[in-house]
Amino acid sequence: MIESTSAATSHRATEILSNVRELCDPLLREAISSLPEPLRRMGGYHLGWWDADGTATPQPVGKALRPALTVCSAVACGAGPPTALAAAAAVELVHNFTLLHDDIMDADQVRRGRPAVWTVWGIPDAMLLGDALHALAVRVLVDGLPAPTATAAVTRLETTVIEMCHGQHADCRFRSGGHVDVEEYARMAMGKTGALMGCACALGALCAQSEPPTVAAMDTFGRELGMAFQFVDDLIGIWGDPKVTGKPASDLARHTMSLPVVSALGSGTEAAAELATMFGRDPGTAAMDTARAAALVESAGGRQCAQQLAERRVRAAIAALADPAAAADLMVLAGMVSRRNH
Repeated sequence: MIESTSAATSHRATEILSNVRELCDPLLREAISSLPEPLRRMGGYHLGWWDADGTATPQPVGKALRPALTVCSAVACGAGPPTALAAAAAVELVHNFTLLHDDIMDADQVRRGRPAVWTVWGIPDAMLLGDALHALAVRVLVDGLPAPTATAAVTRLETTVIEMCHGQHADCRFRSGGHVDVEEYARMAMGKTGALMGCACALGALCAQSEPPTVAAMDTFGRELGMAFQFVDDLIGIWGDPKVTGKPASDLARHTMSLPVVSALGSGTEAAAELATMFGRDPGTAAMDTARAAALVESAGGRQCAQQLAERRVRAAIAALADPAAAADLMVLAGMVSRRNH
């Protein structure tokens, strides 16, 4: 019975994401088509609409989780999906702007199972495409929402971008060495990942003309779910299957200070001491024994800690909803986040 329920939830989550992707696609295509070349072709390639030559072929696409959160939040607040489509598209554009920049900063060569934009067109053009998507997000909000709502939405979105930049700064600082504890890591994750999911949900409530307490509650729901998403992402970064994720599980090879690693290093165990020695080596001169490192992280409790904290954040997200029964699709998406493997 549990497996059946889980399968039904997974099917419904896939259905929600697919429906929202279909609803948002025309707005996204219109926005990308307004870009000058080669930004237009680069943008469509990044979003999975065509190959590097501009030929329309089936390609991997994003999950559309953030726009789905926006639309489902609006519905939970009593509005129809069309009222939130501009906000949903804007959130997706901002998300993809951050992915483009993240791939450059992390030197990730693969995105959704194929070469990242910067490896095809170069770093300068990839950075410029990210900037262009950010600008498009603001234009989509201004053009697609009533003036008072658009003003509030743009203010919230741009405040979120600043928070995300601060979170990314902290993430980059962690890579330079030094002690990082779980609380510091959680603050970073809130800025880097939680903030945009909170914004996505808050924008849905704004589009539904909700009162400020409801907007704030939706923001909290999204932030907590975003934290869970990041913690699960950290687990996938070590133990994920590349055939499922579309990218290598390379966090340990890159000495990434993800939650399982941070938790393991702070455990005070013998495994933590050995792991610290491995992370103290220069990655440019000594390749990480990733299998041994993963075993040490698990032995030191890092995997269990990340799983438990992810589950705790999902529960906190659900607790933020005033009426979970009226937010059935948000509940489904929360369940998907806690069980995802890519």
